[in-house]
Amino acid sequence: MQVQVRDNNVDQALRVLKKKLQREGVFREMKLKQHFEKPSVKRAREKAEAVRRARKLARKKVQRETGV
Repeated sequence: MQVQVRDNNVDQALRVLKKKLQREGVFREMKLKQHFEKPSVKRAREKAEAVRRARKLARKKVQRETGV
């Protein structure tokens, strides 16, 4: 991953880098890897995340169909 610094504007480059890392999920992955997570807990968390994503997708689909 690369970020170009333009006109010696390091603050802007840092903001861009943080945004890219956030989109890639690096911060969330680091947080999850700080402590050991039991396989059963990991499965439950991943299942809950999948349900959350599915519900969000369904909400968006209904919203597009109704035109609201």
